[in-house]
Amino acid sequence: MNLKELAAELHLSQTTVSRALNGYPEVSEKTREIVLAAAQRFGYRPSPAARRLATGRAHALGVVFNAERNALMDPLFVEYLAGVAETSAKQGFDILISPSTPRDEITTFSRLARDGTVDVIILTAPQLTDPRIALLSELKFPFVVHGRPPAPAGVSYIDIDNFGAFQQATSFLIQLGHRRITLINGEDHFTFVEDRSRGAAVAFAAAGLPKDMLDEHFMPMTAENAHRCARQALESEARPTAILCGSILVALGVLRAAAELGLDVPRDLSIVAHDDEMPAFPAEQFHPQLTTTRSSIRAAGARVAEMALARVAGQKPGAIAEVWPVQLIVRGSTAAAPERA
Repeated sequence: MNLKELAAELHLSQTTVSRALNGYPEVSEKTREIVLAAAQRFGYRPSPAARRLATGRAHALGVVFNAERNALMDPLFVEYLAGVAETSAKQGFDILISPSTPRDEITTFSRLARDGTVDVIILTAPQLTDPRIALLSELKFPFVVHGRPPAPAGVSYIDIDNFGAFQQATSFLIQLGHRRITLINGEDHFTFVEDRSRGAAVAFAAAGLPKDMLDEHFMPMTAENAHRCARQALESEARPTAILCGSILVALGVLRAAAELGLDVPRDLSIVAHDDEMPAFPAEQFHPQLTTTRSSIRAAGARVAEMALARVAGQKPGAIAEVWPVQLIVRGSTAAAPERA
């Protein structure tokens, strides 16, 4: 059924039906409900081209991912996208996922902002110096950020309390008697990595411990990278008695290294991982069950989509700035430091 046929069925003008479907305020709520119910009953869906002409909107959110790392195979990114998709679909918005590389990223964002295929861009993993934010701000194109921007003023964003999470986790390990702690963090050009690093350092300072007792490593957070890093640290003369993991995938690599070296978790080595409530790797199903800092990446995806849709509706940039608290969940992978420590 096309628009003309739907309008004839309802005995309304095509203009009224189009405006009702596209949310124009001059159409009464009663008429809108009648039109939407009929559209659902007859399976009517306006073509993207027609909808764009009628509203000047693409009804799509833009997301860019790093094709070099194959982010679509990353369970964390997929879970995040699921949250975005779930919310956007309820409002009749699609997601345009654009692959790019670090070299071409600015070109990709510029194209999305200029060619009319999306109404708003969701920017992820903000960096300490972020040309993407500078570009979109200069173009005055609507965007929201998942993560803390380097200069938050005038930017709508949502983040978790990475600083507080890793300060709390590090303090917890110190209270258990651990002094030699390794932190396997992400790449040091991301804002969340800096926040986590500062949180751990503040915990050491508050306990009166020298900073060099915190052995920190920066890298892409994969299980393989973590395995290599953990093997090197655990085979050293001053091996750590606890390892803080930047993600659940990092914890997988650390557990493998510990098992290869015959170390018992938590008797010989305590492990704390950032959880993100990943259904693919439930912390409760590890052996032993993992102590984690918990936050829901899916819920964050849903919330950032809500913020993006609000920007499309005319909300001013910087109107929303949320930092969610992170809970420490103590399970079986942590214990008092061994006596030799």
